[in-house]
Amino acid sequence: MTNAHSRKKQPQRVRRQLLEVAARLSLEQGIAALTLDAVSHAAGVSKGGLLHHFPNKSALLDGLFDDLVTRFDNAIDEAMARDEIEKGRFTRAYLGVCFALDAEAEAQGWQVLTIALLAEPHLKARWREWVARRTAEFAATDGSANCLLARFAADGIWLADLMGSHDIDRPTRAILLQRLNALSLE
Repeated sequence: MTNAHSRKKQPQRVRRQLLEVAARLSLEQGIAALTLDAVSHAAGVSKGGLLHHFPNKSALLDGLFDDLVTRFDNAIDEAMARDEIEKGRFTRAYLGVCFALDAEAEAQGWQVLTIALLAEPHLKARWREWVARRTAEFAATDGSANCLLARFAADGIWLADLMGSHDIDRPTRAILLQRLNALSLE
């Protein structure tokens, strides 16, 4: 009996491992260089095991997207639950999550998502759908030009963090976040 047949199957752990490895390899080598062979080898999973979870590269990228966007949504929802002021609540949560991305252990995953969004047309479309859905969901409370401006600024911080284009110290980040939060209340 081989080791594969005697060990306990843990499909969720294997799936998580494949996504983590794919994210790391995407960040190190770029989305274009990401191959199923490279992911299966680096994860120590057979190609068949990888194909069980992700039948092709597009499915793997979709899996990365789904995983990261689900975590992004959950973080936003958790932040909203802590905010007692309805007006601009979604915007403040979005700001808080985006500003915290550089400090999180998961920052590399967000970098991969952003790179993938820039590189893969079908992921751009999925991101546009997410933005449209969440924007419509909170149009009554976060539909002002000031809320939109604040979210655009958060996207700029996210991109600046990704590119390493600006060295923004913690006190300055805190001031920027405070001012953008104030916009969400106007």
